[in-house]
Amino acid sequence: MAKAHSLPELVPPLPREVDHRRNLPLSSAFTWLALGWKDLWTKPGPSLVYGLAVTALSMLVIWAMFEFSWDNVLFPALAGFLVIGPVLAIGTYEKSRRLEAGEKVTLWNMLFPKAGVQHLFFVGGVLMMIMLLWLRAAVLLYAVFFGWLPFPGLDQLLPMLLGTPRGLALLAVGTLVGGLFAALAFAVSVLSIPLVLDKQEDAFTAMGTSASYVWNNLPAMLVWGAIVLLLTIVGVATGFLGFIILFPLLGHATWHAYRTVIG
Repeated sequence: MAKAHSLPELVPPLPREVDHRRNLPLSSAFTWLALGWKDLWTKPGPSLVYGLAVTALSMLVIWAMFEFSWDNVLFPALAGFLVIGPVLAIGTYEKSRRLEAGEKVTLWNMLFPKAGVQHLFFVGGVLMMIMLLWLRAAVLLYAVFFGWLPFPGLDQLLPMLLGTPRGLALLAVGTLVGGLFAALAFAVSVLSIPLVLDKQEDAFTAMGTSASYVWNNLPAMLVWGAIVLLLTIVGVATGFLGFIILFPLLGHATWHAYRTVIG
């Protein structure tokens, strides 16, 4: 009697579950900040010039908004800085990567990293879309609460927001909606751009991986997000001059967040 042959397995095995939890203490965010501070002052020239360039660009954008009478979206645009900040910080990630690898650090290398350029552009495009959607949402929210009432100007904006019921409602709803946009941008970008630089992952994989690690390490990442928000407010409150130091500091620290969580 012929021996029966076993049939080949037709159903592929299920993918192995990957645990993205790192059980990070809340103090991790302060460790990243300390490591970022160390990177900032290791060959500080390129970092400070980079921070100065971001500061000058921010001031130029604010000047253009007033010059072309776009001051009605000034506050949403300032909030949107949190959305596009990770793209502007690419050079600081590259410096920290080079310091870690023992490679030469120059301003040119920070401004023009070679790894994963097309995927970096794609992540940047996604963040710009989130930024534009937030600006459109801010305009629509103003129309919902104030109808066809013309924008009163910056000198009357705060009294209108803080001194009227509709203004307070707009402030509350706008903060909530803006927070959702910022949270989305933070989740998909905080670790994805360093991941593209370090391991040349494609943009979709990098953004999905970033969101997964943020969700699975939410307490520590919330603390880090709060630090980023606080230092960004400090930078804006100093007329953007504080960003000369604070922006590269946050960028270098974000690299160490990536190395702790993913790398």
